[in-house]
Amino acid sequence: MTRFLNHSELLFSLQAVTSALAQVDREKIYQWINELSNPETRENALLELSKKRESVPDLAPMLWHSCGTIAGLLQEIVNIYPSINPPTLSAHQSNRVCNALALLQCVASHPETRSAFLAAHIPLFLYPFLHTVSKTRPFEYLRLTSLGVIGALVKTDEQEVINFLLTTEIIPLCLRIMESGSELSKTVATFILQKILLDDTGLAYICQTYERFSHVAMILGKMILQLSKECYLRLSDNSRAREALRQCLPDQLKDTTFAAVLKDDTTTKRWLAQLVKNLQEGQVTDPRGIPLLTQ
Repeated sequence: MTRFLNHSELLFSLQAVTSALAQVDREKIYQWINELSNPETRENALLELSKKRESVPDLAPMLWHSCGTIAGLLQEIVNIYPSINPPTLSAHQSNRVCNALALLQCVASHPETRSAFLAAHIPLFLYPFLHTVSKTRPFEYLRLTSLGVIGALVKTDEQEVINFLLTTEIIPLCLRIMESGSELSKTVATFILQKILLDDTGLAYICQTYERFSHVAMILGKMILQLSKECYLRLSDNSRAREALRQCLPDQLKDTTFAAVLKDDTTTKRWLAQLVKNLQEGQVTDPRGIPLLTQ
C-alpha cells in the first residue's frame, strides 16, 4: 500500500533537499574561487562567479581572503593594458576583463573589504581604462564597467572613499567622460561627481581653485545645453510649438553666450543651427523685415 508523506515529513524533506543543493552551490563557489589563481581555469571561473555575485552575500570576503585571488583579478586587468594603445581590444577580451571588474566591484561594495580595497589602491589599476577614448563597443563596455566599480565605492557615502578619490585624478576623468562618453557612461560619471560634490570635503576641493570650479561648471553647463537643445529641437518639429518657441526660446541659445563652450563641439553647433532654421521656417515678416506671428 502506498504511503503519502504528511505535511511535517514533506516540509523536512524539502528542507533537506534545499540544504543539499545549497551545499553543492557552496562547494562550486569554493571551487571557482580556487580556479581564479590558475590562468588555465580562470576564464570560466570569472564567468561563473560574476553570475553569482548578487546571490552570495559573503562572496567579497571570500574573494579577498582567499590565497592568490585578488592577484589573479589584477593580472586580468594588467594583461589588457597592451590592447589599450593602440586600441586593439576585442569583444572577448573586454568581456573577460569586465567579469574580473565585476568581482572587484563586489569587493568594493562590501563593508568588510572596502577599506582594505582602498588601502591597496586597487581603483588606480582601473584608471588607464577610463583614459581610453575609443568609441568601439568593447571599450565603451570596459569604461562603463570600470566606472561601476568607482560608483559602488561612492554609493556608500563614506568619508574614507571621498578622501581617497580626491588624491587621484577621478574628477578630470569623470568630466571628460561626461563630455564625450556614451549616455550610460555619462550617467555613471555624473553620479560619481555628484557624490563627491555632496560631500563637504569634495565640495571644498573642487572650489579650492578657480580652474577646478570653472572646469566643472563648464562641463555641467555643456551637458545642460546638450540636453536642452535636443528637447528644443524636437519641440520645433511641431508647428504650434515653433510659434511659441519664437517668443520664449532663451536668448542664450540665440546669441553668442555658449560660443566658447561650443568652439570644438560641431555636433551641438549643428543642432543649434537646425533649431534656428526650424524656427525661421513659416515666419511672416512685415516690409521692415520684422517677424510677425502667423495665425
